[in-house]
Amino acid sequence: MLTQKTLFLSTAFATISAMALTPSAFAQAQNTPNEGQAAADAASEEVQDDDFHTDDAIVVTAPFVADLNILAGTSAISGDTLTREIQPQIGEVLTKLPGVSATSFTPGASRPVLRGFQGERVRVLTDGIGTIDVSNTSADHAVTIEPLTLDRIEVLRGPAVLLFGGQAVGGAVNAIDKRIPRAVPDEAFHLDALVNYASATDQYGGAASLDIPLTDRLVVHFDGSYRKSDDLEVGGFVLSPALRAEQLEFAAEEREEGNLDEAEEAEELAGLRGSIPNTATETYSLGTGIAFIDDGGSIGVAASYYNSDYGVPARPGAEHAHEEGEGGGEEEGEEEEGPVTIGLEQIKIDLRAETNLPGFFEKLRLRAAYADFSQTEFEGDEVGTVFENQGIEGRLELVQRENNGWRGATGVQYVFRDFSAIGAEAFVPPNVTDQIGVFTLQEYSNGGWDFEAAARYDRSDAEAQTLGIKRGFNALSAALGAGYTTASGLKIGVNISRSERAPAAEELFSNGPHIATQAFEIGNPNFTTEKSIGGEVYARYDGANFQFSATAFATDFEDFIIDVPTGEEEDELPVFQFIQNDATYYGFEFEGSAKLGQAANFQFVADTVVDYVHAKLDGLGPVPRIPPLRILGGLEAQSDTFNLRGEVEWFADQERNATFETETEGFTLVNASASWKPFGKGGGLTLIASANNIFDVVGRRAASFTKDFAPLSGRDFRVSAKVSF
Repeated sequence: MLTQKTLFLSTAFATISAMALTPSAFAQAQNTPNEGQAAADAASEEVQDDDFHTDDAIVVTAPFVADLNILAGTSAISGDTLTREIQPQIGEVLTKLPGVSATSFTPGASRPVLRGFQGERVRVLTDGIGTIDVSNTSADHAVTIEPLTLDRIEVLRGPAVLLFGGQAVGGAVNAIDKRIPRAVPDEAFHLDALVNYASATDQYGGAASLDIPLTDRLVVHFDGSYRKSDDLEVGGFVLSPALRAEQLEFAAEEREEGNLDEAEEAEELAGLRGSIPNTATETYSLGTGIAFIDDGGSIGVAASYYNSDYGVPARPGAEHAHEEGEGGGEEEGEEEEGPVTIGLEQIKIDLRAETNLPGFFEKLRLRAAYADFSQTEFEGDEVGTVFENQGIEGRLELVQRENNGWRGATGVQYVFRDFSAIGAEAFVPPNVTDQIGVFTLQEYSNGGWDFEAAARYDRSDAEAQTLGIKRGFNALSAALGAGYTTASGLKIGVNISRSERAPAAEELFSNGPHIATQAFEIGNPNFTTEKSIGGEVYARYDGANFQFSATAFATDFEDFIIDVPTGEEEDELPVFQFIQNDATYYGFEFEGSAKLGQAANFQFVADTVVDYVHAKLDGLGPVPRIPPLRILGGLEAQSDTFNLRGEVEWFADQERNATFETETEGFTLVNASASWKPFGKGGGLTLIASANNIFDVVGRRAASFTKDFAPLSGRDFRVSAKVSF
C-alpha cells in the first residue's frame, strides 16, 4: 500500500521538474516583520550577518501573507539567541517564548506545549512539512529534529494555523534548516559550524554544514551533527515530596514485614539526589541536498538520516505493584528488568520547488517529504516494543499576485501514515491514516485596516486492519480576522475561528499497557470529530524604543478528546479511558522590550514575557498537565561585539490538578550569559558562555508526565563557539 502512496511524491517531483522551476525562493521572500519575536531579539534585531543562509525577515511558513496579521501569536528564535538556548530537543529550546512550555519527559524526548496544548493539537514541522515521526503519539518519543542544524524556529499560534490542519488547533512549530539551499553563495564554498558543552549533563555536541556552488544556479549542501551526554544533574532530591513520602511509607511497611532489602531500596530511592539515573543521550544526524535556483523558479531535494539513543527514567514505585502481582518479591535467580532505553532512526527525503506564473497567480509552490521511521524500546538488553512509521506529506500552494491590497493563497495538502507497534507493550494496533485537505487564505488591506478570511476542509480515513475497523471523518474549519493600525503605530485586532479535528488513530484504537505514561490506555473507535470555537484579541506596537505584543485568547471545545482515569487497574496499571467531553481553554500572553539608555557603547534593554492558561473539562474539573502562570524578566547590555544578559524566570504553583495528578510547586530560575564577536559583527566567529539555574533550584514542569521523578536541570554552565565563513 505504501508503494502506491509513494507514487504521489515521485509524480509531484516529475511534474514540477518538467515545469522548469527556477526562481530563487530566497530572493522572492517578503520583508515580513517578526512582531512576536522574543523580546531580546526584537530589541537588538539580531541577525547573523556573517551567514548568507539567515535572513531575519523571512517567514517561510506563510510568505504570501505580507504582515502576518492573522497570525497574532507569531514568535521566532534565531541567530545568537538560538545558539544560546540550544538543547537536545526542540521542546526545551523554545520555552522562553510567550505561551510555550515543554513536555520535558527526559533530556532525549521533549515536545513543545503551546497554550497548554500538546500531542495531537500541536504540529511540529520542518520547513512547513510534518516531521513524520511518532512524537505526537506519546511524550516519551523524541522529535526527529536536531536543533544544532537549524537556522531558525518559528512558533505559530492563533486561528490561522488551521491552514496546517486540525492537528494545529493549539499551534504549530516550524523548524527551518539549510538542507535544501535557498541561495547560491557568491564564494567558493560556505561553511557554518557550531560546537558546545553543557556541564549539567557533561554534554559535548557539534554540527557543521557546507554549501558549494557548482554553477551560478546550482548549489550542493552537506551537513552533520553529533551530541553525547551523561545523566542529568539536578539541584536536590530527584523525587517530588509526594513520591518521596510514598517511597518512605512503602519502606516502613516492608520493614514491618521483615523485607529489609525492599525497605532499603525504597529508602535509597527516597533519598536519591544529584542526578537522574538513565537519562543519558547520544544523537547524530547526516544530511545532503541540492538546489537549482534562477530568476524563474527553484527546485531542490535533500536526503537526511537521524539516529538517537536515550534513556527513559522509570517512575519509582511502579515496579512494586508488578512484584506483588507476581506473588511478592523476586523468585530466586530471577534477574531484575533492566532500565528502559530507546533507540530510534529516521531516513527522510525532502522536496521543495516553486515557479513564477503569469496572470492572477504569481507563484506555484510545492513542498513534499517521505520518511521511514523506526523506534525500538529496550528493557535492559531485551527488545520490548518496536514502533514503525512510514509516511508521506505533500503541500501544493498557488499564491495570488497582489492586486489593490488583495492577496492570498490556495492549496492542497496530503498526509499518509502507515504505523505499527509490535511487542508485549504495544498499546495501539497497526493502523493506516489517509488525509487530504484543501485550504485558502485571503487578505485585504485598505488604509489602516486589514481583513483576513481562511477556510479549510479535510477528509481523514483511519483503518486498523487487525481489528476490522475503518473510520472516515469530514472536518471543516474557518477563520476571520480584522485589525486596525493607528497613526501612532499601535495595531489592535480580533480573530475568530471554528476548527474541527479528526480523532487520531491512538485515540480511536488504543487498548493496552503504555509503560511510558504508566497507564493502560483504552481508545474509542466510535468517536466523532473534535470541534472548537476560538477567538483572540491582540494589541501590538513596534516603536523605536519600545515594543510589545499582548494577546488574550479563549477556545470552547465540543467533543474534546482526552484520556481520564477510571479507577480500575489492568496489568497492574491504572486504566485511562479516552472520552469526549466539552472543555474550555482561556489565557493571555504578553511580551515586551524597552531601550533604557546608552552608555560606553552599550545599549541597555529590558524585556519581559508573561503567560497564563486556564483549562477545564466541563463537569470533570481541570485539564491535566497545564502550565501555571509564568513571568520572565531580562536585562541586556548590547553592542556590536559584546552582549551581557541576566534574567529571572518565575513559575507559580500549579494547584489546579486533575484526578491522580499531583500539585506542582513553583520555582524561580536565575540565568546569565555573555556573547563576544572577537573579530567584529561580521567577523564570522561568535563565542557564548552562559550559566543557567545559577542557584541550583529544583524545578518541575507542570506539563510533564515525569515531573515527579524527572525535574529540570540543576546548575548548568554552557559554552558555545559558532563560526561562519
